[in-house]
Amino acid sequence: MQPKVRFGVRGSAGVITFDAPPLNLIDRQVRYELLAAIEAATGHNIDRLILTSACRVFVAGADAGEFGKPPEAPHLNDVLWALSDLPIPTIAVLDGAALGGGCEIALACRARIASPRAEIGLPEVKLGLVPGAGGTQRLPRLVGIPLALEVIVAGKTLTAQQAFEAGAVTRVCETPLDCALSLPAAELSTMTVPNGLAAPQPAPKALEAARKTAKRRARGQIAPLCAVDMIAASALEPLEAGLYQEREAFLTLRQSDQARALRHVFFAERAAQSQARNYLDDGRVFESACVIGGGNMGTSIAYALASAGMSVQVVERDAASCTLAERKCEALIAAAQTRGLITSNTASTITARMAYIANYDQLARVDLAIEAVFEDMNVKKDILTKLEAVLPKNSILATNTSYLDVNKMAAVLRHPERFLGLHFFNPAHIMKLLEVIRTDTTSEATLGAAFRLTKKLRKIPVLSGVCEGFIGNRILKRYREAAESMLLQGATPRQIDQSMRDFGMAMGPFEAQDMSGLDIAYANRNRAGHTRGFRTVADRLVEDHNRLGRKSGGGWYDYSEGQASESELVTRLTETTAQETGIARRLFDSTEIVNTLVGAMTDEAHAILEEGIAQTPEDIDLVMILGYGFPRYRGGLMYCSVSGEASKPNR
Repeated sequence: MQPKVRFGVRGSAGVITFDAPPLNLIDRQVRYELLAAIEAATGHNIDRLILTSACRVFVAGADAGEFGKPPEAPHLNDVLWALSDLPIPTIAVLDGAALGGGCEIALACRARIASPRAEIGLPEVKLGLVPGAGGTQRLPRLVGIPLALEVIVAGKTLTAQQAFEAGAVTRVCETPLDCALSLPAAELSTMTVPNGLAAPQPAPKALEAARKTAKRRARGQIAPLCAVDMIAASALEPLEAGLYQEREAFLTLRQSDQARALRHVFFAERAAQSQARNYLDDGRVFESACVIGGGNMGTSIAYALASAGMSVQVVERDAASCTLAERKCEALIAAAQTRGLITSNTASTITARMAYIANYDQLARVDLAIEAVFEDMNVKKDILTKLEAVLPKNSILATNTSYLDVNKMAAVLRHPERFLGLHFFNPAHIMKLLEVIRTDTTSEATLGAAFRLTKKLRKIPVLSGVCEGFIGNRILKRYREAAESMLLQGATPRQIDQSMRDFGMAMGPFEAQDMSGLDIAYANRNRAGHTRGFRTVADRLVEDHNRLGRKSGGGWYDYSEGQASESELVTRLTETTAQETGIARRLFDSTEIVNTLVGAMTDEAHAILEEGIAQTPEDIDLVMILGYGFPRYRGGLMYCSVSGEASKPNR
């Protein structure tokens, strides 16, 4: 067996090197060999023990594949107690990511020397866990409770400079290993033993604010609130007692339904992000692009492309429209800068990458062209044929349609093998999901290039076949139909919305429609011919009352100063429609509402799988979680239906 941890001596220093590429994930072998290396160090005449890495990261965390198995000794918390208890100075050399257990290894050392490229974080709550080897107890002792809450509960990753300024990193330098080897004895003698760090100051206001935020942003999730409690204990309990409580919480959460569901999502995302390897790599790169359409979606896509390092041209119909598109892009860049997501230098760089033109003749040779205009088949066909005429044959052509038949678009092209759908979700520069739509004629090379593009954009791709609405919008349509059917049978919009929010959905179906606009769904129904004959309540709201949602002051709800209230008009229309169609009305409880609506979505999802539109159940889970607000901690729609999560209460 190839060793993953090595011990050696360099001059007066002992050096422990992690060498399990690419991420140095902590498994039983790493724990065993790290403990052996720590014990070996005590048998040498050294004045310091340095922990470093042979990989591009320090240690990226635990091997999540072990979380579903019974814990095996040696446990990381025991290994790190032995490390922190050593009588010689210990120094973690960080040149890359130190996340999860990797961060905890560093915290168990007396000092941490980092390169500017290093970052530290404790993202365990994303897997339904709390740090289990000292993170909740040692980090607050170094940086204080408020920042520890940001890192552990909110999932903030600290850069090397941020960690240095906060006290988590001792020094930042370009060559951290050389720095650690050359530290003078006088400095070594001043290093505080990790187990002797003073408890942090209590921070009741920060703790209470963190609890409120966790209940709002991570509604229904156990781990974030548990993490807050563990961090609070760091100010009240001796270190050893706090470490024991943390370990017990970690082991309990590790076996929870939520942790299992979140592990499922973690592995599904990892598989999705590695899809490019399944397709031909023809060496194509993406350095330039054009986006046709300067509306909200088009400019958001353009901004995402420019943020990923590509030069981007936004094509509009005239100079005035170009000016509007430019203002929208400038607003996106300014908003990112205001929120601290980009620096002023980065904002200037992104701005310089973007250009706005009103004539296809001005279009530069680009690697990628995305049309993002309104949902009209003829308009999209016209744009695609014009693009094909002026762009090089190796340029990829894409449509951002949400519903239309991309096979029909491909049929008008001379080279349909280079065409596909790229269904971005709004706002495109924020949403992680990207549905990659394969037409009947899309080539393997084009698909491979598209998946490499998603990696460049840092998005999670899901491959979809061709049908109305693809994967997500097709399921959403069935969800809304089922909700409106329950409305006619006696449920109310508020009752249905509240039941689905309690289940964990980001929004209920009716408030979500009011947010996006009832006219959008109406237009899709009208285009598909679904509004002919029987008129739904939604049809009547749009056609007879011009109720389009929040933007018109009323939709499924009435709105006053941004606040929603139940609508007497909607109640009256619902009762009238039920009478006209002979539907008997009755009472519903929340459990029946959730089971009915999740069941309707699941039935549609199974049909999508059987038709080959989606490749795997995990793909459907990702679409629903990342694109439609399905609760991540329930594992996604398909996982939920298999595990019985839909019938379980929100915990």
